[in-house]
Amino acid sequence: MKRWYLYPFSLGYHLGTSIRNRMYDWGLFSSSKFRTPIIGVGNLSVGGSGKSPMVMYLAEYLSKYYRTGVLSRGYGRVTKGYGIVNYDSNYKLVGDEPMQLFERFRNRFVIGVCEDRVFGAKKIIEDMDLEVLLLDDSYQHRAIKPGMNLLLTDYNDPYFKDFILPAGDLRESRHGMSRANVIMVTKCPDDLTEEKKQYYISRIRPQHYQKVFFSSIAYDENIMGVDSMMPVKNLDYYDVLLITGIANPSQLLKEISKYNKKVKHLQYKDHHNFTDDDIKKISAEYKKLGEYKVILTTEKDYVRLKTFDYLRNKIFYWPINVEIDKREDFNQIIQNYVRKV
Repeated sequence: MKRWYLYPFSLGYHLGTSIRNRMYDWGLFSSSKFRTPIIGVGNLSVGGSGKSPMVMYLAEYLSKYYRTGVLSRGYGRVTKGYGIVNYDSNYKLVGDEPMQLFERFRNRFVIGVCEDRVFGAKKIIEDMDLEVLLLDDSYQHRAIKPGMNLLLTDYNDPYFKDFILPAGDLRESRHGMSRANVIMVTKCPDDLTEEKKQYYISRIRPQHYQKVFFSSIAYDENIMGVDSMMPVKNLDYYDVLLITGIANPSQLLKEISKYNKKVKHLQYKDHHNFTDDDIKKISAEYKKLGEYKVILTTEKDYVRLKTFDYLRNKIFYWPINVEIDKREDFNQIIQNYVRKV
């Protein structure tokens, strides 16, 4: 959303971020490099551009071949410092996104949290003897220099149509795209044409060292509960209470409308810390629904909401995955980087 009345403040923000980036570019601010392959995943804008599904994809893929780790800041946790996500963890201790990763993949790969990326990277690589590390939401954290940067941009809100904060939603200027090795246009429609792809590539204007890919969100055929699952097509028989605490739920709303038109949506801010009052409101809305009803949420929100006893046996989440156009080419770029380091 553009807020042109804040344009004068954007000029100041642009100046500050540009000076900071130049300090790193010129070596006046130190940026740590590692022998171990590190892939950074991030974006230029605030809000959701599909980072979590992409980190899931990369971690699952790389863990088939290498001892793989994921390092996150652990946004929203009540703890500080370095830690490894395990069976004793919960979203309050490690953050919702690391907990979401662990609950889906368990011990397939290592998941660590640390707000100090340099210290955390050194610690997790050495302690866990990693062969490759993924940095989640790292594009602006320039104190560590990944060997490969993957920049994501939302098909419906690409950075080349956006403006810097606070008039727009960019954390830094569009020029920041030059640090990327791969640019991934996310959340593309299933019927994306070659003509439309070429249009986006022409607007992105990749450098000779950059590759552009396109990906879409693939929704699972089933929704999942604590001890049960349900084919998503069965949602047509229910009144649905949808609860979201993500940056942009528009695509989820569009997808659920294919199966059910009777959806009551309670929308909260990204990483919302649900309270007892929130649960009371959810309970009240749930009771208003018909005899056959279900509470549905995202996988990320589920790790928080299921901790409330009232919701535990009533709530389902809808898993998602990433579908990448020219996936084999993309995988080969990732493999080539990891192998050569």
